[in-house]
Amino acid sequence: MVDERKKNQEETRSEERKEFIDTVISINRVTKVTSGGKRFTFAAFVVSGKQAGSVGIGLGKGREASVAIAKATARARKSLVPYSIRENTLHFNVEGQHGASEVVLRPASKGTGVIAGRAVRAVMVALGVTDVLSKSVGSRSGQNLVKATLNALARCRSLERIARLRGKSMKQVIKGAHYVEAQ
Repeated sequence: MVDERKKNQEETRSEERKEFIDTVISINRVTKVTSGGKRFTFAAFVVSGKQAGSVGIGLGKGREASVAIAKATARARKSLVPYSIRENTLHFNVEGQHGASEVVLRPASKGTGVIAGRAVRAVMVALGVTDVLSKSVGSRSGQNLVKATLNALARCRSLERIARLRGKSMKQVIKGAHYVEAQ
């Protein structure tokens, strides 16, 4: 009976791990000089997502790299934020900035793939976007690029959301303000 319970718990954990895609963007070793010598700690930055339109980021610190990664992964999974995507790409061209980093994201036709650098690719894969073109300008800091990418994604809005914000139907948004539905 105890063995069955352990097996069920392990299966649940393995299924939980398969749901999430976690990518370590950076691990920094930090040194603090004290009177007793040097004290080393690690800081890890992780991107996590379920490939279902939501992605989260987390920063974790610890005495060992594995502890820092575990903390960052837990924080990233807790901070999932939904973003609007269309099928497997974006709705339109968007730009995002954070610090000295700037990211330009463009929708791509089916089968193009994710054409992006390491940090931007991690966000797109975790989000579930399979066809996108990107260009990063400025600083190549992994954390800044991830945050600039999330800034750009926050600017994407679906047609339904735009129509709801304007208090109009989707046809009125597409056709223009002068369009009146036949009754």
